[in-house]
Amino acid sequence: MAEQLEFFPVPSPCRGICQSDERGYCRGCLRSRDERFNWMRFSDAQKREVLRLCHQRYLRLQRAARPDLPDEPEQPSLF
Repeated sequence: MAEQLEFFPVPSPCRGICQSDERGYCRGCLRSRDERFNWMRFSDAQKREVLRLCHQRYLRLQRAARPDLPDEPEQPSLF
């Protein structure tokens, strides 16, 4: 499969918060150590894959931080 021609480079997701969490991911951009250190060596396709993985990690963190939904509906029963 041919790689799509890109006119602009894939920007780094770095937010300047360079601290690792307990799992080894950056707290700012959610990249792993290898993903951060090898960013400049990656092809654009590899960079897009890293960005996809970072987005999945972000969604997983959001789900973990969200309180569990109650079993009962918020609206009381009319009967």
